[in-house]
Amino acid sequence: MEPDTYARVVRSSGQGMGWMRVAASVAEAVPREAIDRIWLFAPVRREEREWGTAVVSRRTEDGRSRIYTASYLMIVRGRERGRGKVTIEEVGESPPEVVHEVIAGVQERAGEPSPPTEIPPGEWFPHEEAAEADAAPDPAVHEPPPGEPSVVYHPNEATQP
Repeated sequence: MEPDTYARVVRSSGQGMGWMRVAASVAEAVPREAIDRIWLFAPVRREEREWGTAVVSRRTEDGRSRIYTASYLMIVRGRERGRGKVTIEEVGESPPEVVHEVIAGVQERAGEPSPPTEIPPGEWFPHEEAAEADAAPDPAVHEPPPGEPSVVYHPNEATQP
């Protein structure tokens, strides 16, 4: 497989720095155990920037699905390489039976030519499942104070419109 083709396949399957940042931000904003489905649109790369959009479905207590879009913009070349921002927005709530219609609406509004790829949440958050599989936590590890996030992603103001 050509290196460029491999990079496109990996990025469209939820791997890569942009998707890792989106996954970390989603894990902070939405309870991981409530996420039941994730769809990824193929990232777009133009010049030194890359954009990607994911759609995340969260099951509510009453059985409905809350739908979020999680997008990233990342600088992939030049002096600012690796900098970017992540945006998460709740875009709707619906019965699970019509989630595919909501996804089609996201696709239309985003101007995406092809439908997204669905991936299992466990594939996108493997580091969390591995951490849960560990036996006992190490008492020497410092825990953040209650209410403080353990991971914080600060977007670069230079990339914001």
